Amino acid sequence: MDFSNFTHNIPFIKEAQLGGLDSLLKMAPAVRLNFDVDKIAERKPKSAAVMVLFYPDKDNKTHFILTERAQYKGVHSAQISFPGGKIEKLDTNLSATALRETQEEIGIKNITLIRELTTTYIPPSNFMVTPFLGYINSEQDFTPNIEVNKIIKVDVMQLLNDANLINKNMTTSYMKNIDVPCFMLNNYTVWGATAMMLSEIKDLLNSL
Repeated sequence: MDFSNFTHNIPFIKEAQLGGLDSLLKMAPAVRLNFDVDKIAERKPKSAAVMVLFYPDKDNKTHFILTERAQYKGVHSAQISFPGGKIEKLDTNLSATALRETQEEIGIKNITLIRELTTTYIPPSNFMVTPFLGYINSEQDFTPNIEVNKIIKVDVMQLLNDANLINKNMTTSYMKNIDVPCFMLNNYTVWGATAMMLSEIKDLLNSL
């Protein structure tokens, strides 16, 4: 997708109806299906936000950024995610959280926000995560901080290609031998909440 085509469609992206929970659950692990609205509310989840950052590469093809998290003692160690994190006291709202975390984690500021997407619940860490779409007009020097092991630059056409949808048997600290729907992007397995968010983005872009 040419970036000029992407930016031309931004007014439509802003106004398009989101797929919401229907889109998210297409890529949800089975364990996530055990949590309905009432059960989530009982757990009193913390709030966080992430940034889905689009930009043009040198050939003017639309890309977005994923990150490989650094290894640490936590349930999301070394997983693939968007730049983001929990809301802090100085953040005026969740979009401010997404912008701040993106600058801290990959060194990018002056992002133009497009819109908010559907909030996604993450059971293992008990977070409600709100994704935001944003863009910059040129590829910049993405600089990972200590929380990020690697920056992954993904052509948006990979996301839109159904051939990159797979199921993979996975075992983690909170589930064993479970078949999980995943995206294969740049040879990275993307699953869980990040895949759920990408599912809504894919449906949104396919609706243009």
